[in-house]
Amino acid sequence: MSGHLSISIETLYGFLLVLTRVAATFAFVPLPQLKYSSTSSRIVLSLAITIALQSVWPVTPVSLNNGFLELWALLGRMAVEAGFGIAIGLVVALIGEAFTLSMQVLGIQAGYGYASTIDPNSEADSGVLVALAQVTSWMLFLAFGLERHVIRALARSLEVYPAGEFVISPEARSAVLSMGAMVFTTALRLALPLVALLLLVDIAFALFGKLHAQLQMLSLAFPAKMLVSLGMLALLSHAFPSVYEGIAAKGVSALLRLSGG
Repeated sequence: MSGHLSISIETLYGFLLVLTRVAATFAFVPLPQLKYSSTSSRIVLSLAITIALQSVWPVTPVSLNNGFLELWALLGRMAVEAGFGIAIGLVVALIGEAFTLSMQVLGIQAGYGYASTIDPNSEADSGVLVALAQVTSWMLFLAFGLERHVIRALARSLEVYPAGEFVISPEARSAVLSMGAMVFTTALRLALPLVALLLLVDIAFALFGKLHAQLQMLSLAFPAKMLVSLGMLALLSHAFPSVYEGIAAKGVSALLRLSGG
């Protein structure tokens, strides 16, 4: 007796819709392993999570009498699923952008903008502090277990909004927009105290330059400002987890609104 595996068209239809939502989500999740991994590993990850969510796959009746119209309907629903997955991934990506933006503002004033390295996220030239902020946000992302909240939000969203039936509600829209506003407010709160301190250093060097015109203040200002910035960041580093925890709490709340929780 030979056994064989048969998959119905309805099951395959639901699998493709859920896979689209999952793949679009993890395209924006800020994990360096996903950014630099091969395409096959990302496909395997998306497939594994999709199979793990098999209990919430939708069962959609499919008519094969008009295959062309059914194909267009499938593509339209997959586009909706991709949009929803991007919304979830965008919320997660915005959680770490507050650190990146604050270090971008600080790096120019502190003089670290003159020394560049490769940004592990965008692969573009960026300051050393920006790369440090990227790594710090990744470590805190894993330390707080936010990847579990992403998977939980996906499972919850499939229960509330079956695949192919998602409509962006006003609550979900405001959740994403509030995350964008939170990035700027948190970045300014992190950067402005250090920028104010560096401004005082500039004023002090300007006064010394008036008193001793022979001193080369420009050559002394850069190492002094870098040293002050590095010392202040070392003192404030213990507060980064608590700041990230507050951002992560708002991100989880936004994920719950998106998923209908």
